Amino acid sequence: MILDRFANPARFLRLANAILPWCVGATTIMLAAGLYLGLFVAPPDYQQGDSVRIMYVHVPAAWMAMFVYTNIAIASAVSLIWRHPLADLAANASAPIGAAFTFLALVTGSLWGKPMWGTWWVWDARLTSVLILFFLYLGHMAITSAFDNPARGAKAAAVLALVGFVNVPIIKFSVDWWNTLHQPASVFRMGGPSIHPDMLWPLLAMGLGYTLFYVVLLLLRIKSELIGARLRALDSLRQDAA
Repeated sequence: MILDRFANPARFLRLANAILPWCVGATTIMLAAGLYLGLFVAPPDYQQGDSVRIMYVHVPAAWMAMFVYTNIAIASAVSLIWRHPLADLAANASAPIGAAFTFLALVTGSLWGKPMWGTWWVWDARLTSVLILFFLYLGHMAITSAFDNPARGAKAAAVLALVGFVNVPIIKFSVDWWNTLHQPASVFRMGGPSIHPDMLWPLLAMGLGYTLFYVVLLLLRIKSELIGARLRALDSLRQDAA
């Protein structure tokens, strides 16, 4: 089974050390290119004007909010079913990153909503479901550290992640299922993107940059946890020997 190849922490650390420099370089290039194209090259929208440039930060952040939570749900399933030793680490390491992306999506959405809708916030289906997603991230982090036994905390957080995953398709399809102020999908939709290529390419560049940034932070956080666990084990052995 391919998951078993990365169950060994030493093997995972070797892989992470090999991947990280390339991911950091690619992240820097893609984010720089996406920001430059989105802020300086892409044309203003005929209705929104230059306010549309918030989209290049907001939309990829919203994508990542759902993507990271999906990864947490997958890692939680792997942990509960196969007891993979790195699955809980991946889920726990992803939660703060996903919460940050969700918070960024909420803030930039409010900044866009004020000039476009005349208000910072409306309780429509898309915005409310994204806010619920943010609380699910916070709940996952809180439950993980709420138990004296880390294994019990990880199991409870995994169950929450799987139950909460039902909110992800609600976010995705809320603009189709309910009457909402939020605009419908314009990139990932049946029939292909409806957005002009001059705006689409900067958006995709930012999306890829955000994804690579997530990979970098995820690997760093898992590495930190593995190294910390190794140091704690060595310290425990040294105390027993003394």
